[in-house]
Order: sequence, then structure tokens, then C-alpha cells
Amino acid sequence: INKPKPVSHPEPDRLINKVRLKNLSGQPINLEQYTGKAIFLNFWATWCKPCMQEMPSIEKAKNTLQNENVIFLMASGESTEEIEAFRKTRKYDFNYVLIENSEELGIQVLPTTYIFNPQGELVFSESGYRNWNEKDNIDMIRKMASKHE
Repeated sequence: INKPKPVSHPEPDRLINKVRLKNLSGQPINLEQYTGKAIFLNFWATWCKPCMQEMPSIEKAKNTLQNENVIFLMASGESTEEIEAFRKTRKYDFNYVLIENSEELGIQVLPTTYIFNPQGELVFSESGYRNWNEKDNIDMIRKMASKHE
């Protein structure tokens, strides 16, 4: 019987441990708190046209998958004020977060989406627009979110 390993010694070389996020109040977010859930992490900006085009499909996918094992995080490198202003003018129900080290992660194009499986492994990385609400994409996220690979 394989017992789950305690998470007291995170592996620093894993990408999930290199992503530095804060909530809009400035508190650091440890992605390890979501162990056991898949993480859909979208990197975006208020000035990014393809990001704006992609958001409605992310919201629909989030709503479709709301009872599934998936956390959706929308990460921007902009200021809290810019994100708050954007949030007030848009009706999306997203968990907006601040990314502190997108350069270190090598993110050069927006939007970029990472999906981590419930074990915290990066199982999807893509730059550019995608219609996340298409059945194939919903099925792909579901498969990545299932506990058994």
C-alpha cells in the first residue's frame, strides 16, 4: 500500500514551488495548500486583447467545472489598483492574484495558462488564446484534474 508522503518537505525544484503569487491584499499564496486539487493558472493583463477575448470562455469553463476538483486562479503582474479597477468594470467571478516572478518563470507571451494536476505536477503549459469552454478543453481539464493519471 502506497501511503501519501507528508508535504513537510516540498521539493524546491518543482515548478509549482517556484510560482510566487500574492492575493490582492498582498498576502503570499502557497500553491501547496491546493494539493489534491488541480490548479488552472492563467497569466493575463488588462492591456492584453487575447486575454480579454479568452476570459469569457475561462469563466464558462470555471462554471462548468465548479463541482470538480479544479481551482481557477487569474494571475497578473500589474498593480493591485489596476486589477481592482478591472474587476469593478467586469462581471467575472474570478480569483484574481498577483504574480511576482513571471520573468523567472519564462512567461513571455500573454495569455499563458498552466495546469497543475492534484499532485502539483505541471501537466499543461500553453501560450496564446484558447477557447476553454469547448468540450475537448473541458474534457482535457477534467482528465488532468482526476486524481488518477
